Amino acid sequence: MDFNSILLYSLPIFCLFFTIWKIIDQKRHQHCYILDYQCYKPTDDRMLSTRFCGEVIRRNKNLGLNEYKFILKAIVSSGIGEQTYAPRMVFYGREECPTYDDGISEMEEFFHDSIDKILKRTKILPSEIDVLVVNISMLATMPSLSARIINHYNMREDIKVYNLTGMGCSASPISINIVQNIFKIQKNKLALVVTSESLSPNWYSGNDRSMILSNCLFRSGGCAILLTNKLSLKNKTMFKLKCLVRTQHGAKDESYNCCIQKEDDQGRIGFHLDKTLPKAATRAFVDNLKEIAPKILPIRELLRFAIISTLRKFNQKYKGKFGPRPVINFKTGVDHFCLHTGGKAVIDGIGANLNLSEYDLEPARMTLHRFGNTSASSLWYVLGYMEAKKRLKKGDNVFMISFGAGFKCNSCLWEVVRDLGDGNVWEDCIDNYPPKTLANPFLEKFGWIQNEDPSTFYVPDDYVIP
Repeated sequence: MDFNSILLYSLPIFCLFFTIWKIIDQKRHQHCYILDYQCYKPTDDRMLSTRFCGEVIRRNKNLGLNEYKFILKAIVSSGIGEQTYAPRMVFYGREECPTYDDGISEMEEFFHDSIDKILKRTKILPSEIDVLVVNISMLATMPSLSARIINHYNMREDIKVYNLTGMGCSASPISINIVQNIFKIQKNKLALVVTSESLSPNWYSGNDRSMILSNCLFRSGGCAILLTNKLSLKNKTMFKLKCLVRTQHGAKDESYNCCIQKEDDQGRIGFHLDKTLPKAATRAFVDNLKEIAPKILPIRELLRFAIISTLRKFNQKYKGKFGPRPVINFKTGVDHFCLHTGGKAVIDGIGANLNLSEYDLEPARMTLHRFGNTSASSLWYVLGYMEAKKRLKKGDNVFMISFGAGFKCNSCLWEVVRDLGDGNVWEDCIDNYPPKTLANPFLEKFGWIQNEDPSTFYVPDDYVIP
């Protein structure tokens, strides 16, 4: 057989192997890894003590005794402690008239702290970042917040930029999903995700109870996350994204209106949390679980659940017996649960639906107590708690669940790439958690309000909080 014949027969085989190699190589570069993340801890002069919270509430002249009682009940049952943080304008007494600069300053203080730390720790230069995703839901600036980051760090002209607003507390998985999709078509990239919320221009100073709740729950915070699909950095990464599912119920009016920014009867803008919120959240949560469960749970658990469900329906139809409602065991495919700290009721609800133990719920409860609801960044404080407690071991699976306006439920599963144990934002206080009690001191200091008579009660201007 001459050379030309050999070449003729071998060329198709070579093309086949080359195609297979290209597919394998492409798959290898499509993975999304977390290289590092840095949560933001504001300075101690922004910490909300019980006494100062009482002063802030008293400054709102639109509140009466009934509103005081409502706030007392909301704060006591919220699961939030005395070490959470608020914007600076609250400490300056300007919560009723915040300036445009207040919102920008709040964000830039977070940007410079967290991004500086993550770049220094990873030894990544700003010029090496290929993709920047910024999600701040309730502050839109011109130029954009992402442009401010690019200008401050002198990033490249060809950097791909995404500036998200209005995505609410579930924006982190949305930002990760953007990066994930970019990594599927582009090799050897570095992406920076910046997630937070600007509270300065969104502090509610009216008396609508559905809007007062946001002041009781939301606190200052943020996180910067560095992601990559560079194989050369694989051994340095912390987490590998295995699955991500987004559920959107915005087409349903009840879900759309349950969590929305609007004006009250006096024209004051606030964040309205409707009574239908738990119902909307449950629907979105269930739909999200239906889609992600088959992707993250072992076949044996899915078969067990299917068989039990079928038998229950059979008994119901032919014997009139309902039997216990079958519950799918997510612990068969998940080692750790990273839950959005939307409030104590949210954490309790997820725990009950997924049959989680107090050990599973501890990271979310402690994060809510120490930092409050920091909106889209709250998931990363919960993850930081797990890491600081040295719970995260190589090969473990971490399930993130978040909720947000729209109404949305987004979730994702991360695989721990190596043993982790850095303190991150919890470094100086992790030994104090969990505390002996999560009881809020508000009841001890302000419980007397419950016994006051609305017809005679008033708060004099010179009243001193005990």
